[in-house]
Amino acid sequence: MRIDAHQHFWKLDRGDYGWLNPELGTIYRDFLPEDIKPFLSHHNISGTILVQAAPTVAETEFLLQLAEEVPFIKGVVGWVDFERSDSAEEIFCLAEHSSLVGLRPMIQDIDDIDWMLGDRLQPAFEALIEANLAFDALTLPLHLANLLKILAKYNEMRVVIDHASKPQIRSEQYSDWAMNMKIIASETNAFCKLSGLVTEASDKWTVDDIRPYVDHLLDTFGTGRLIWGSDWPVCTLAASYDRWFEVTSRLLESLSEKERQAILGYNARIAYKLGDG
Repeated sequence: MRIDAHQHFWKLDRGDYGWLNPELGTIYRDFLPEDIKPFLSHHNISGTILVQAAPTVAETEFLLQLAEEVPFIKGVVGWVDFERSDSAEEIFCLAEHSSLVGLRPMIQDIDDIDWMLGDRLQPAFEALIEANLAFDALTLPLHLANLLKILAKYNEMRVVIDHASKPQIRSEQYSDWAMNMKIIASETNAFCKLSGLVTEASDKWTVDDIRPYVDHLLDTFGTGRLIWGSDWPVCTLAASYDRWFEVTSRLLESLSEKERQAILGYNARIAYKLGDG
């Protein structure tokens, strides 16, 4: 089973997508299940992980409702305010939905680089572990040292690093990102998403611009902890769904069929506890 482990839907009139504005051009419109179906069919993708795009519980409930209606949505990564005093109760309530497979605070948008280290977040992290949900880490390279501290503190937590922590490909800032990702890969059991890289590259990116980053992820996380995702429709700011699938196919072409299928589906099933369905 091939799985797109990172895609989004949104309806503009819901009104809680603070980052989504007309300046983003082609993605400033509604994106719903019918829009992605042709791509899934063309690439023999059986299911997706639908990821939150707004920091509201209301949007998470909207996504969970979609998951009840749309068979190809195999899981939802939602959002909860980890700082609220009742965050644990909120997490347990949402976890009653069988489609909820993880939670994602939007760390990249939080000004305080040390936010994730705050003691006030402990009940949320502990509830996440108890509810058997994954923690999707939406981080930037500057967050990786603190992310390692969180992974050490909550070493029972299943963690998926979104978009390889968004390396700064357009400015070729490779070394620090590579070092920290290597440490996380070697000292933790975190998974890492092979997604979101083209939007971090220059407007005239080539496969060779992306290759060093993917090669490093293969060398460090290996084929057992990398998870393919499209980041559609955000990816269309830099590449079509088809183009991103083609590029990753080229970058993974030296792997065995078993290794490619792990990255394209099996690893997502493990990371998000999807079972065989």
